[in-house]
Amino acid sequence: MRSDEAARRAVIIGSGFGGLALAVRLQAAGIQVTVLEKRSAIGGRAYRLEDKGYVFDMGPSLITAPHIVDSVFQAAGRRLTDYVDLMPLDPYYRIYFHDGTHFDYVGDPERMKAQMRKFNEEDARRYDDFMDKVFPIYDAVIGDRLGSKNFGDLKTMIGFIPKMIKLDAYRPVANFVNRFFTDFRHRFLYSFHPLFVGGNPFHTPSVYLMIPYLERRGGVWFSRGGMYSMVEALGEVFTELGGEIRTGQEVTKIGVRDRTVTHVETDGERFAADLVISNGDPGHTYRDLIDSSHRKKWTDRKVEKIDYSMSCFLLYLGTRKQYPELEHHTLILTERYKELLHDIFKKKILPDDFSMYLHVPTRSDPSMAPEGCESMYVLVPVANLQSGLDWDELRQPFADTVIDFLEEWGMEGLRENLEVCHLMDPTDFRDDLNSLHGNAFAIVPKFTQTAWFRPHNRSEDVDGLYLVGAGTHPGAGVPGVFLSAEATYGCIAEDLGLPDQWDWNEKGRVELEEGDPGHQAAEKVGPR
Repeated sequence: MRSDEAARRAVIIGSGFGGLALAVRLQAAGIQVTVLEKRSAIGGRAYRLEDKGYVFDMGPSLITAPHIVDSVFQAAGRRLTDYVDLMPLDPYYRIYFHDGTHFDYVGDPERMKAQMRKFNEEDARRYDDFMDKVFPIYDAVIGDRLGSKNFGDLKTMIGFIPKMIKLDAYRPVANFVNRFFTDFRHRFLYSFHPLFVGGNPFHTPSVYLMIPYLERRGGVWFSRGGMYSMVEALGEVFTELGGEIRTGQEVTKIGVRDRTVTHVETDGERFAADLVISNGDPGHTYRDLIDSSHRKKWTDRKVEKIDYSMSCFLLYLGTRKQYPELEHHTLILTERYKELLHDIFKKKILPDDFSMYLHVPTRSDPSMAPEGCESMYVLVPVANLQSGLDWDELRQPFADTVIDFLEEWGMEGLRENLEVCHLMDPTDFRDDLNSLHGNAFAIVPKFTQTAWFRPHNRSEDVDGLYLVGAGTHPGAGVPGVFLSAEATYGCIAEDLGLPDQWDWNEKGRVELEEGDPGHQAAEKVGPR
């Protein structure tokens, strides 16, 4: 590639968590960065919706491993807690099962085992064995930083496979979990996390079982004022460093000459660039922004062959009535588990039954709604647009079905107390976020789309082009996209001779103090 002295202008397409995290890292390293955002404000999937005093996070609803997030602020000589007020959640989730029982998922092992004993004594005894088996997976991904290392060459992947085999991390998550637990509740409790990153637990490899251990060790947190306050914090640090943010600028083309990026184009402007980083959907990036003559690997045919994640149907509800039976994060489940996911992921149909995830931030932060009111979103996993479902026709009837279900479930007076109701379906993911087929989490995290098999952080087709965010390594979820920013920065640093930002104790960096969120977790996993 070109010398580090020549490559000093970078354009980042999209301002989700991954794009903003990388923008901060690059700007702190001396690269002049411009972030171009299609929408009227930054945030990507972590957008904010406000209406009549109700405040909604439209996407991510929690933070795990805050030390990973803090490493971005550290790279800029800042501390996360100087910008964001993180609140620990307890419980992490309340899970209601179809038979009327419920379980409060927490980080304390003894509280978990005490609840498990009510349903199955032997399962409770095997909890420690399960966590002992999961720890090495967590230690490989987080402790050994595999999640933030570039898997751009096959040699790295070949070196990783024996470790996956040794740790049983290649097994499907549900298969791994079911060897330890018998009760259907416990089998769900420890296998559902892949759904948070767009994966089917019955097909996603157990390398993703690092998530429950990550939660146990580092906690689950919420950002006071909503997750969007994290977006604002990253934007503030970036601009303090001299970075530029341009909203209302949808990129329509990435210019390429002699297999090297030259610029990006929007509807009205042209931005010269030595580096271009896409925080957008990889399929959209390659298929729609780069002329096919410049793509030998990521042809239109290959883009279409990607297995894209399911989508989501969301209701953003502001109610004049509060529902204390709901925790900050609540899951309400149908009886079917494997079969329901098969309908969504494989059959791509809209089943008669559904499970749902509710985010009720007013349980922790009442300021997100008028006094005495409730702000919440209800998320129902649905098939992506490859299903052929007509959401123009289904949108309102399906919303009515969900509201009717919640009222019958126990949320009395929901409809009559609705003051705000906004809907989001797969077509919105397609149109607002440029997600191919309206996917909600980019690419399905199955084995053949994990690590080296995912679209690489450094483009194989075009020099000077990089990817960051949910669609590249390591994957979706807040920790995943922050780790992707580390991995992509590592690629750029290697190409340009930039400083290594992974050394936690690098001279001039702000040290974590006792009491900072994630301090204990950072100490346990060692330097980042």
